[in-house]
Formats: sequence, C-alpha cells, structure tokens
Amino acid sequence: MRVRWLGRVPYREAWALQRALCRRSEDDFLLLLEHPHVYTLGSNADADHILVEPASVGADSVKTDRGGDVTYHGPGQLVGYPIVTVGPGLHRGPDHVRRVEQVVIDALVTLGLRPDDVGRLDGYPGVWVGLDPAHGTGPRKICAIGVRTTRGRTLHGFALNVHPDLAMFEHIVPCGIADKPVTSLAAEGIEVSMAEAADAVIGAALAVWGPVEDTQRVTDGAGVEAGVPVALRRPPTEGRSLDRRLRRSGVDPDAGLPIQERKPPWLRVQAHMGEDYLGLRHQLRDLDLVTVCEEAGCPNIYECWSDGTATFMINGSRCTRACGFCLVDTRHPLPLDPDEPARVARAVARMGLAHAVITCVARDDLDDGGAGGFAAAIQAVRSQSPRTAIEVLISDCKGDEASLRTVFDARPDVLNHNIETVARLQRAVRPSAGYARSLAVLARSKDAGLTTKSGMILGMGEREDEVLATLADLRAVGVDIVTMGQYLRPSSRHLPVARWLRPEEFDSFRDAGMAMGFSHVQASPLTRSSYHAREAAEATTPVAAPVPVRMGTAPAAPATTL
Repeated sequence: MRVRWLGRVPYREAWALQRALCRRSEDDFLLLLEHPHVYTLGSNADADHILVEPASVGADSVKTDRGGDVTYHGPGQLVGYPIVTVGPGLHRGPDHVRRVEQVVIDALVTLGLRPDDVGRLDGYPGVWVGLDPAHGTGPRKICAIGVRTTRGRTLHGFALNVHPDLAMFEHIVPCGIADKPVTSLAAEGIEVSMAEAADAVIGAALAVWGPVEDTQRVTDGAGVEAGVPVALRRPPTEGRSLDRRLRRSGVDPDAGLPIQERKPPWLRVQAHMGEDYLGLRHQLRDLDLVTVCEEAGCPNIYECWSDGTATFMINGSRCTRACGFCLVDTRHPLPLDPDEPARVARAVARMGLAHAVITCVARDDLDDGGAGGFAAAIQAVRSQSPRTAIEVLISDCKGDEASLRTVFDARPDVLNHNIETVARLQRAVRPSAGYARSLAVLARSKDAGLTTKSGMILGMGEREDEVLATLADLRAVGVDIVTMGQYLRPSSRHLPVARWLRPEEFDSFRDAGMAMGFSHVQASPLTRSSYHAREAAEATTPVAAPVPVRMGTAPAAPATTL
C-alpha cells in the first residue's frame, strides 16, 4: 500500500485524484489529508439535513457518489481515502467498511481510548465511543465512514475527528442521525496532534492491508505536518522562511553544496552564440516575445536556440508565486497584453514549426489563473499554423475546474504540468502549490482525453525511494510523458543544491519509469520540461511535420520546436 499524507486539500481536488487512482492504477493507496470546511452529501442524502446555507458558516457543499447521508469535513479532522482492490462477492462493500472501521478502532486504542469503550454500534456505520454501559454516557460518533466500490476498486473512506470545531456539526443532521452526538479525541480528553493520529492510522493499516511502502508526506499552507516515520519531522526554527521550510521538510539548508562549487563535467555547458542563436534572439526581440529559456536561466538555451527552438512564456514575465528553485521575476505583475497570442502565432508561422511549446508565469491575480491566455494562444497558432502540434506547460490555475476546462477545451496536443519534486519537499520548493493539487490537475487533463506530461527537478534533498514513489503516483493518474533533470541553483537566495546526481542515476530513473508504463521518460542532468519536447510527444502521439523554415530563410530539416 502506498501511503500519502497530502496536507490540506480542497474536497473536489481530492475527489478527482481518488477517481484517477481508482480507474487507472492497480496499486493500493491510502490518502491521508484534511479538507477546508465542507459539507458533503452521499448518494442517498436528504438535502434538508443541511440546516443552514453552507456559505453563511464559511463552508462549501458538494454532492458525492459515496454512500451515507450528510457529513462535515474540516481542519482538525483526519480524512482517509483507502483506494484498494476488493475481491468479488455480494458483501465486498460491507466487508470493506468493516475493514476501514477496524483500522480506525485499532488506531483509537493506540491513541489512548479504552478498548471496551470504542467500537461499532449495531445499525450505525462508523466508529463510536461511549459504548461501555458502566459509564452511562451513551454512544458518541467519533468517525464517519462512507465508501463506494466500483469494478472491484474502492473510493471515499473515513473522517476521524481529532480536534475539529464540533460546532460545525450543529449546522447539519450528521449522517442523518439526530439523536446521537458527535465527538472528537480532544472532546474525549485525548490531546494528540494530527501527525500522531496519522501515524496511528498508518500503523493500524499494516494489520488490515499489509505492508506500507513509499510513504510520502507534505506540509500544507497552514503548516500542518504529518507522515511516517516520526523521526523525519523537524520543528519550526528561527531564520529566513526558506530555511524554516527546508528544515520542516527534513532538509538541513546548511548541508547543501556551496553555490560557488564548480559543477561536475556533465553539467558544464559551453556558450555557442553562432549565427542561428543570434538570429533567433533578434527575431524574438523583434516580436517583443518572452521566453522561459531566458527568464528561468535554462542551461540548454545555446543548444536549443542554435537549433532555432525556444519555449515562449505568455501572460507576461512576472510571476505571482515565489518558488524556491525558480529565477522568474516575482515583482507585481503587469496587465495582460491582448496582442501577445497573435505575436506567438506569427513567430510559429514564420519559423514553420512542427511542435510549439507555450508556457506561462503563474497569475493568481487573474480570475482564471491565466487560462484564457493559453486558450487564445492555442487558437491563434492553430489559425495560422493548423499542422503545428501545440504543447502547453500550465500552472495549476489554483485548481479551479472552470479555468482548467478552458485550457482543456482548447485541445492542446500535449498538456504539461510539472509536479516539480517529491511530496515531502513541496512546501519548501513551491509553497503556493500542492502535491495533491498537481496530481488532480494531471488526472483531470487525462480525463479530458489529452496527452499528459509532467516533470521533476532532482538534487534538492529527495531520496531515491521518494522519486520512485512520485513516478508511481504520476503514472497512477495517467501521465504519459515525464521529464527529470538536475536542479541548478540560480542564486544564493534560492534553494541549495543537496547533491549532483550522476548521469547513470538518471538512466536508472528513466528505466524505472519506462517499466512503470510511461510512453516516454526524458531523464538526464540537463533535461528541462521542454527539452526534446517534439521527440517525447511523437513517442506518444506521432505528429505530421511540415518542412520547417527557420527565421524566414530557406527550408531546413529537421523540424524545430518552439
């Protein structure tokens, strides 16, 4: 079983991730997380059991396909989604519910509840306390359970009240049960952290679902932290925020390589500013276009530009996020340029490109996160160069379904969204993003029928087993193409390099990825998201290539990539 602590995840994103893992993977997963305030309604729920307008108490509401009635999820509640394969048979659903109940019961006993006072209550699914008649306090529900089985795989799971705001349950009829109260570990006098509760659940899962492997964890935006083993956790420390995030992720920022250390031979790149390189630079300046090649300090710029290839960056050049690895400008963003998509299209047509790559800065200041810019650029390129394959490298659009649909509906030939690093390092590497959100974006892309791509940067403190686990997660949600390259520190203000990976290590990760079923794995020290993008896309979906024309000159082969 692959265990993932995902931090605080909006309900719809977690649901999209569950569906992808259920449909596309044969592996068993246990997703552990918290949700922001939300009321969920099962397939048989009575809507009248929500007694207030959810927004009036700061909550969302979602209709789901699980069993059960209305329940609440929110901060302080440990939610677990076991996505497992269950055997055939009439009772596989009820049997699965009993296994989930047993995991929670065993965990609660580990956390300090008396074995004779916690367990099941006949006729009422879930886990209850106050069952010992000698105390005469009566049963109280501490964990709700609602599941669904489909084609031998399970969805949804349990919600264990660790220390949530119990007043949020007063706005509903919890699980449709009006005469029995809801409680929590804190209300029962047991003060434990979310991390301790998660550890207890994972330990109990061993007895029910077998060995737990590839455990990953991530800290959420509120600083909630959990995972296994406990020894990996680090308390908050004084100092700059980047150092604090690193230490909380289990990385010593003082142990990284000195920024002045000379790179190994396989990472040294010579500058080749020949006629083709200078000609492409002049053309980009003439069209007033921005490339991520320059803005992010890509080490392949000389190779790619000498071949007449570049990756355009739309929605301006200023990013609203400050990722720990990225050199892109983070000053206040400027208004969008309405002519930008047309200029990109003119460049693609002028260069006769077979495969165009378009990326963006994150624009959290825009209602759609910049999705409209992608749709406009795709439409503009298609109108002038209908035979050009288009690859887009998008931000997460804050996980907004409508914004992502705007990009998906424009039908790029390849949809790329980078997960960047392993789950444990997410908060240190990209504090405004999230591991679960990225997996959900990729799952939704695959659901839309798109060739889907993602990438990782290595050398920031991840372990080999975490890299393999992340590859497994990407493949489990349907990713077709993955890129892997060495992290190069842009400045002393950015994350330190933990170590240089040797070329043979990248070869090993490539072989492991191909064995998992990816259509293409591009892995080398200098690999970046759009490096050899056309070749990677053709390995998945071959594209017809027109004879390219470089910078308005005579026809030249092979086809180039923008």
